[in-house]
Amino acid sequence: MAGHSKFKNIMHRKGAQDAKRAKIYTKIGREITISVKTSGPDAGSNPRLRAAIINARASNMPNDRIKRAMDAGLGSADSDNYVEVRYEGYGPGGVAIIVDTLTDNKNRTAGDVRAAFSKYDGNLGETNSVNFMFDRVGEILYPLTVGSFDAVFEAAVEAGADDCAEDEAHFIITTSPNALGAVRDALHAKLGDAEKTGMIWRPLTPAPVTDEDIAKTLMKLIDVLEDNDDVQEVTTNLEMDEQLLAKLGASS
Repeated sequence: MAGHSKFKNIMHRKGAQDAKRAKIYTKIGREITISVKTSGPDAGSNPRLRAAIINARASNMPNDRIKRAMDAGLGSADSDNYVEVRYEGYGPGGVAIIVDTLTDNKNRTAGDVRAAFSKYDGNLGETNSVNFMFDRVGEILYPLTVGSFDAVFEAAVEAGADDCAEDEAHFIITTSPNALGAVRDALHAKLGDAEKTGMIWRPLTPAPVTDEDIAKTLMKLIDVLEDNDDVQEVTTNLEMDEQLLAKLGASS
């Protein structure tokens, strides 16, 4: 494991101050619905559903909304037939972008994603056109208040995680895809519920962006994609220094 070296977070994450609660609930609700529809309503035997419920509770999603999403997956409520579609392409500055969606209308979603890439100087590619630049891994996030780094690191090692690191807000624990559920459950026994758990795309090679105009356009593209209700996750291999990031934040 990487030990005490900090994991450089080069994925764009919107700050909580920009997030809209209703959109968060919509995205989590769709994940719960498709998890139930795919593998059943028992969170004990459905790791994807368990992860979605953990994320729902961490986001303070009301229990009745969680239940409605599960009912929709069982077909006991009026529900749309969601399908998973992944889009890949390049944004300004040659930054690779993966857009994971859950949609009940593939034509609508494809049109929205294509329009966003086109408007903000991106190029939408074919499936698998950029995902070779990423690893698919499990990720578990705990707030820094859960304990010391040494304690969390030791718990992660014992649970079978591949890596444990920290950034300014979280302990970041990564696992192989097949081990995510077991590691999550082992950590839960020692540390309680995680703040977030799930599969992510981890960039292998960063794409540095230093030009302010390119960075502004790229951020607009990412924001438009993330604001789309059909979009579950936007991942990039963007790398930007803190000075430019702060400058963009001050001008927004």
